[in-house]
Amino acid sequence: MREIQLKDAKARLSAVVDDAVAGKPAVITRHGKRQAVVVSFAEWEKLTKRKKSFGWYLTHIPLGDIELPRLTGGVRPVDF
Repeated sequence: MREIQLKDAKARLSAVVDDAVAGKPAVITRHGKRQAVVVSFAEWEKLTKRKKSFGWYLTHIPLGDIELPRLTGGVRPVDF
Protein backbone atom coordinates (compact mmCIF):
# COMPACT_ATOMS: atom_id res chain seq x y z
CA MET A 1 0.00 0.00 0.00
CA ARG A 2 1.47 3.32 -0.97
CA GLU A 3 1.99 6.18 1.45
CA ILE A 4 1.30 9.78 0.56
CA GLN A 5 1.90 12.91 2.59
CA LEU A 6 -1.16 14.87 3.65
CA LYS A 7 -0.17 17.97 1.68
CA ASP A 8 0.22 15.87 -1.49
CA ALA A 9 -3.06 14.07 -0.87
CA LYS A 10 -4.85 17.42 -0.55
CA ALA A 11 -3.33 18.64 -3.79
CA ARG A 12 -4.24 15.43 -5.64
CA LEU A 13 -7.39 14.31 -3.78
CA SER A 14 -9.29 13.43 -6.94
CA ALA A 15 -6.49 11.13 -8.11
CA VAL A 16 -6.15 9.55 -4.65
CA VAL A 17 -9.88 8.78 -4.63
CA ASP A 18 -9.77 7.44 -8.21
CA ASP A 19 -6.90 5.12 -7.20
CA ALA A 20 -8.84 3.90 -4.14
CA VAL A 21 -11.88 3.12 -6.30
CA ALA A 22 -9.56 1.21 -8.67
CA GLY A 23 -8.41 -0.98 -5.75
CA LYS A 24 -5.25 0.91 -4.80
CA PRO A 25 -5.75 2.32 -1.28
CA ALA A 26 -3.36 4.91 0.13
CA VAL A 27 -2.03 5.60 3.61
CA ILE A 28 -2.05 9.32 4.43
CA THR A 29 0.87 10.45 6.57
CA ARG A 30 1.34 13.60 8.61
CA HIS A 31 4.85 14.45 9.83
CA GLY A 32 5.95 10.94 8.84
CA LYS A 33 3.31 9.18 10.94
CA ARG A 34 0.48 7.14 9.46
CA GLN A 35 -2.78 8.97 10.14
CA ALA A 36 -5.49 7.67 7.80
CA VAL A 37 -6.26 5.29 4.94
CA VAL A 38 -8.23 6.10 1.80
CA VAL A 39 -10.14 3.07 0.50
CA SER A 40 -13.11 2.71 -1.83
CA PHE A 41 -16.59 2.81 -0.33
CA ALA A 42 -17.17 -0.81 -1.39
CA GLU A 43 -14.02 -1.91 0.44
CA TRP A 44 -15.00 0.11 3.53
CA GLU A 45 -18.42 -1.58 3.58
CA LYS A 46 -16.80 -5.03 3.43
CA LEU A 47 -14.45 -4.15 6.29
CA THR A 48 -17.12 -2.67 8.54
CA LYS A 49 -20.06 -4.98 7.86
CA ARG A 50 -21.17 -6.37 11.20
CA LYS A 51 -20.67 -10.09 11.52
CA LYS A 52 -23.46 -12.12 13.05
CA SER A 53 -22.68 -13.73 16.39
CA PHE A 54 -22.49 -17.46 17.07
CA GLY A 55 -25.63 -17.11 19.20
CA TRP A 56 -27.50 -15.59 16.26
CA TYR A 57 -26.60 -18.58 14.09
CA LEU A 58 -27.71 -21.00 16.81
CA THR A 59 -31.12 -19.36 17.07
CA HIS A 60 -31.61 -19.18 13.30
CA ILE A 61 -30.75 -22.77 12.31
CA PRO A 62 -33.22 -23.83 9.59
CA LEU A 63 -34.53 -27.00 11.26
CA GLY A 64 -37.83 -27.13 9.43
CA ASP A 65 -40.17 -29.60 11.20
CA ILE A 66 -37.38 -31.20 13.25
CA GLU A 67 -37.81 -30.88 17.00
CA LEU A 68 -34.81 -31.10 19.23
CA PRO A 69 -35.26 -33.13 22.43
CA ARG A 70 -35.36 -31.12 25.63
CA LEU A 71 -33.42 -32.27 28.65
CA THR A 72 -35.51 -33.00 31.70
CA GLY A 73 -34.55 -33.63 35.28
CA GLY A 74 -33.30 -30.20 36.28
CA VAL A 75 -29.76 -29.25 37.09
CA ARG A 76 -27.09 -31.84 37.82
CA PRO A 77 -25.44 -31.66 41.24
CA VAL A 78 -21.85 -30.43 41.08
CA ASP A 79 -19.17 -30.84 43.77
CA PHE A 80 -16.85 -27.89 44.22
